[in-house]
Amino acid sequence: MDTRQLEYFVAVADELNFTRAAERVYAAQSTVSAGIRSLERELGTALFERDAHGVRLTDVGEAVLAEARASLRSVERMRDLADREGPLRGTVRVGIFTNLTRVDLPGIMGEFHRRHPGVDLRLGPSPSGSTGLIEDVRQGRLDIAFHGLPDVVPDLVVQHLTDSPFRAVLPEAHPLARRSSVSLADLASEPWVDARAGFGNRVALDRAFAALGLTRRVPTELADLGEIPRFVASGLGVAALPELTIIPADGAVVLPLRPTIEWRLSAIARERPGRAAEAMLQLLSERVGSV
Repeated sequence: MDTRQLEYFVAVADELNFTRAAERVYAAQSTVSAGIRSLERELGTALFERDAHGVRLTDVGEAVLAEARASLRSVERMRDLADREGPLRGTVRVGIFTNLTRVDLPGIMGEFHRRHPGVDLRLGPSPSGSTGLIEDVRQGRLDIAFHGLPDVVPDLVVQHLTDSPFRAVLPEAHPLARRSSVSLADLASEPWVDARAGFGNRVALDRAFAALGLTRRVPTELADLGEIPRFVASGLGVAALPELTIIPADGAVVLPLRPTIEWRLSAIARERPGRAAEAMLQLLSERVGSV
């Protein structure tokens, strides 16, 4: 058994697709398939079920996956310890928010590449927002991720980056659009456009309503926060978003919200992150913390 076999196994387990897994590990699909078969022979059991419907982990595969991730993390840590003074190498997998309008994410990643050219970057969002990103870090699918939930995450390293107040977003023809500010009570009876359940901003807003003894109806849910102002402008409802995430849209107005609700943006990583992940956390703190 070697680490490359484990890398192939983890990639296929994450992607549930041999073609995508091969692209991820920069290997031919035949090489990945052969590596999985070799690992299964060595363990004496099947790790995947393969049929016309796709690829699925077997019960044994599910159990082995956590150990495979832990083994790869240990190997990565050993390499870090053996080469503390050398240039950073490897890969950093970062779970991102695609709608941080005042955060120059491409610029930050470009700066990281200039500082550490030997480190490859893998960036991507989660369809379930912060909740999904936290689980991806826990399971070892990501090294670092943005995090916007108001909850404490005790089993992960959490690094506070910045805070951003919520702002109300209303159609410009709305009767309240000309006010200097609006309250949650003003908007409670309106139809809402919001992120899906699990997104940090949705959780924070739901709790603010509950704390005031208010309820609301959310008939329109989106997985892309950046699109919410456009849907508000079309007349589907009102919204409230962290100021840091609002992309202006023609036909929508942005107003201060009462009471003030702060959204906290953090970065999370598993305990004892590798050197490259530590460097990424430091850079995020430098660049996002100054926004």
